[in-house]
Parts: sequence; C-alpha cells; structure tokens
Amino acid sequence: MNVDAAKLADVVTRLKRVQGQIGGIVRMIEEGRDCSDVVTQLAAASRALDKAGFKIISTGLRQCMTQGEDGTRGVDEAELERLFLSLA
Repeated sequence: MNVDAAKLADVVTRLKRVQGQIGGIVRMIEEGRDCSDVVTQLAAASRALDKAGFKIISTGLRQCMTQGEDGTRGVDEAELERLFLSLA
C-alpha cells in the first residue's frame, strides 16, 4: 500500500515532534529525573505515535478502498484489517 506523502504532511510533522520528545526522554533518564516525569513523557510520546499510525492507516483506507481505473483495489480488506489491528 503506497500512501500519498502529501496527504501525510501533518503526520511527518507529528513524528518529528515525537522524535524530539524521545530525545528529551533519553536526557531525562540520563539526568536521573523522577520516574513519574519520565513515564508521563513516555505516555505522551506513545499516544502521539498511535495517532500518527492511525492517521496513516485511515488515509490508506480511504485511498485503498477507492477503486482504481481497472476496478481493483490496491490492498484487500484482510490486509487493511491486519494493519489497523497492529495499532490496537
């Protein structure tokens, strides 16, 4: 399944933000910050990654479920379900 990159510009922005957040979490651990602060930041990063994944899947669902010129779909329903459930 190839998803149009232009439709995922906001996902790329979100992932870059998470990338910075992960770097901050690593620094927190290295600095010996409080466990609850680290876990709070990990949870926030995890939620952001989940949202990015769901956005990719939902964009792909719309794209793949639209029939092509030859009447076929790019990905079958079982594959889309597997991708969706991998995030659940």
